[in-house]
Amino acid sequence: MATRRIFASEKTVTEGQGGPSTADQVSDTSPAVPAHVIYKLLFFTAAMVCVPIGSYFVTLHTIFGGKAVWAGAFAAIMANVVLIAYIVVAMREDQSEKAEAENKRKKGQ
Repeated sequence: MATRRIFASEKTVTEGQGGPSTADQVSDTSPAVPAHVIYKLLFFTAAMVCVPIGSYFVTLHTIFGGKAVWAGAFAAIMANVVLIAYIVVAMREDQSEKAEAENKRKKGQ
């Protein structure tokens, strides 16, 4: 059985007791995740939906002559291509961040 926390009985450090002043604290309003990362994620999410479905319907009658199994297999392959492309882009971004951190560290010495 769970118990409720009673907030009135919690002890907090006030300004008079040597705690930080609320006027001295700076509010960090920057986003936790950079905007370019969110845009890449949204792009690949849309691609993960649109590319397989689009490739299925495009290839169903134009390339495979109405054979749904082949068009479905091609759509599955295209979904994997989008997934692999996302992984490659994410790994490149991670490596570029490491290189930037190394350059900053070298400049600081």
